[in-house]
Amino acid sequence: MLPPLVVVIVGLMLAAFARGLPLPAETGFPAAQAAPLDADAPTALVATVGVPSGGASAIAALFTPEVQYWGGKITLWAAQAGLDPNLVATVMQIESCGDPQARSRAGAAGLFQVMPYHFAAGENSYDPDTNALRGAGYLSRSLNTANGNARLAFAGYNGGIGVIGRLESSWAAETQRYAYWGSGIYADASQGSATSARLDEWLQAGGASLCRQAKARLGLP
Repeated sequence: MLPPLVVVIVGLMLAAFARGLPLPAETGFPAAQAAPLDADAPTALVATVGVPSGGASAIAALFTPEVQYWGGKITLWAAQAGLDPNLVATVMQIESCGDPQARSRAGAAGLFQVMPYHFAAGENSYDPDTNALRGAGYLSRSLNTANGNARLAFAGYNGGIGVIGRLESSWAAETQRYAYWGSGIYADASQGSATSARLDEWLQAGGASLCRQAKARLGLP
């Protein structure tokens, strides 16, 4: 397993915890000491960096520049999986902020934080297209199980599809917060908003650190 790529400032983690916000470990941050998820739930991945070529982007303007970098690819991946591009972009935003080499201590890595057991033998889990194929596939399964309910789909993506049929009060705190971030960001994106208060909250809770790493990785100004 590769070592964490960045060290999250302890004070930031404590402050986030004190406010009841998700710590980096709970949102797929590569430096996080990610808690094990259900056996069928994806977490993080690692991918090789390359200039995406996926045509015009159909994702909302509110996503950070690091996620916008993958906009054309997100549109393509979403079409292949039969998903809304903004739904796929929301997962990437929370999981890696567009860092193709984001990795968690649990062994998850890449753009969509997919665990190794989701890949077929011989697949390169660090390849963005392969990563997206497996991540979007699981997201599609989660959304179908949730009968199109995006909040439940986010919960299923994070905590395992089995949580969808359970009371929300029984979900792990990590999964509850993941659903909170995801549903709020996605709702704003679906409305075509240029900004998102929920996304700003996520950034302040630790997401900005992940995005700084992604920015450096992608060579963005």
